[in-house]
Amino acid sequence: MDLLIFQIPILMVQASLDGILLGTLFALIAYGMALQWGVMNIINIAQGELVILGGYIAYFMYVAGIHPAFGVIVSPIIMYFIGWSLYKTIIFRVVDRDLFISILATFGISILTQQLMNFIFGSDVVVAQSNFGTTFLFNYMVTLPNAKIFAAAISIIFAVLLVLYMRRSKLGRAIRATAQNARAAKILGVDTESVYAATFGINAALCGVAGSLIAITFTLHPYVGLPYTVRSFMIVIVAGLGNLPGVALSGMGLGVFEEFSDYIFGTEFRIAAVFLLLVLILVYRRFKLSRKREYLK
Repeated sequence: MDLLIFQIPILMVQASLDGILLGTLFALIAYGMALQWGVMNIINIAQGELVILGGYIAYFMYVAGIHPAFGVIVSPIIMYFIGWSLYKTIIFRVVDRDLFISILATFGISILTQQLMNFIFGSDVVVAQSNFGTTFLFNYMVTLPNAKIFAAAISIIFAVLLVLYMRRSKLGRAIRATAQNARAAKILGVDTESVYAATFGINAALCGVAGSLIAITFTLHPYVGLPYTVRSFMIVIVAGLGNLPGVALSGMGLGVFEEFSDYIFGTEFRIAAVFLLLVLILVYRRFKLSRKREYLK
């Protein structure tokens, strides 16, 4: 265990800034999960795989000689139709079913997507070089890759656009009405099937944006999606459905937690710390619910 970070304050500044930038990206992925979970009551285990698939779109733009930053425009468009197609072929069968059924169905999609990505793209670890450079702060003592700053800025922009779209567009109002009471919305003339398909498509589009940002910020390979699923699930559990400011704060908090874990325990234990935190959160929530039930008795 390395406690050097607590002895040198500037390292705490470095970890905090890195964590906040990283956390905004996590929050964007969690926005999509919170949206489709709240509207369709489906926990999407394949969330991380959709993110990585979106990242591969940006990567192959880079291979084709197009700057991977343009992936934040192209990838969500392609991923929207992939998400819409997944709903029309598989997900529609598990809407209004038991939540465990949706977990099994999306877990199957996750495994299938991993294998397809491995078959199509190969198992090599890849990255799309953005060549954005580095920003130096505090007399060159803190370094922030501009790719991370770009990723955080794009994540915020798309989160704001999502909120505005949900509030002002006809589809956004239909989605909110369906989330509140799907049966009542259907009686009032809302095509809930179209709403569900669009919701899953929007979730996939947000994953496409996040994946494009991950492609230029971190690395890609077909089996790296699970940690992003766990992160988004954890953020939604902590923030609650429909609480977008809470999702943003939880995302940034998780990012800071990861960076401090990296400095203290080492990079090899970074993901392990995330999974341990998830277990602790679930245990705490279960304890809290049991206390609440005892109180109601």
